[in-house]
Amino acid sequence: METRKLGRTGRDVGVVGLGAWQLGADWGSVDESDALAVLRSAIEGGVTFIDTADVYGDGRSERLVGQILKEHEGLTVATKMGRRVEQLPENYNPANFRAWNDRSRQNLGVDTIDLVQLHCPPTPVYSTDAVFDDLDAMVDEGRIAAYGVSVETTAEALTAIARPNVASVQIILNALRLKPLDEVLPAAQEAGVGIIARVPLASGLLSGKYDENTVFAADDHRTYNRHGEAFDVGETFSGVDFGTGLEAVRRLMPWLPAGATMAQFALRWIIDQPGVSVVIPGARNPEQVAGNIAAAALNELTDDQQTAVREIYDDLIRPQIHDRW
Repeated sequence: METRKLGRTGRDVGVVGLGAWQLGADWGSVDESDALAVLRSAIEGGVTFIDTADVYGDGRSERLVGQILKEHEGLTVATKMGRRVEQLPENYNPANFRAWNDRSRQNLGVDTIDLVQLHCPPTPVYSTDAVFDDLDAMVDEGRIAAYGVSVETTAEALTAIARPNVASVQIILNALRLKPLDEVLPAAQEAGVGIIARVPLASGLLSGKYDENTVFAADDHRTYNRHGEAFDVGETFSGVDFGTGLEAVRRLMPWLPAGATMAQFALRWIIDQPGVSVVIPGARNPEQVAGNIAAAALNELTDDQQTAVREIYDDLIRPQIHDRW
């Protein structure tokens, strides 16, 4: 698999990683044996970057990843912190940081975490010097090797990129969420900051497997957060109305390369964007893992295919969401 430098971490990672949210919670139940099978098949397929968070299943995802770290060397693991408390800027403080970090290190079974990201904190946090001074101190203490941020908005991303020691920015980027292409990716490239592209399949919309009759489980965020009831609605279907997203996918289908799935086309589109370090699709079984990894072997998309994505976005999606995030 092609590898790229993950920003200021200095680490090389495969362009297709694995997002481990679904191995913890919020996507319907995944039993432990299935979760471990997903992780092992990803690594066997060439994945070297795994993204998790302390709140995914209240630490379950981290603990599962920790089991895999005992079996394999050479992996880069990123976790996230900050969502275990009420989302107030004052809760992003040294005592909480260290308590969260201690718990994550225990879950992962490591002394030093490769990359810790602030988990979509309140917007004022990005402009608080003391927060980043303390993250620098945690690097000096050997608790973390590097730090980054996970953001909701492009404005938050640009504020973070301007910080001298932010290693990476994790942001929603997919064929239904194009705004980061305008300023965020160029700014990250210029600053040497890594871009981790999350929600790459728009919560499965870009898999091409859903239609108007699809029903999700009650404990799946695609049911209970469809209108932002539990967290930012932009995390569910990228904030796109489900029916509009289905129409966009139908228009994209004729542009698929021969033999490729809709999901592979969508992942290849992200890989082709200048400035992207790694894309982190999730998976519920080894077959999905293999399909995601295969996107890295596709040829770069043609200019016509890239234009089609942009035109469909401009026609259907831009009026709905472009100004929101």
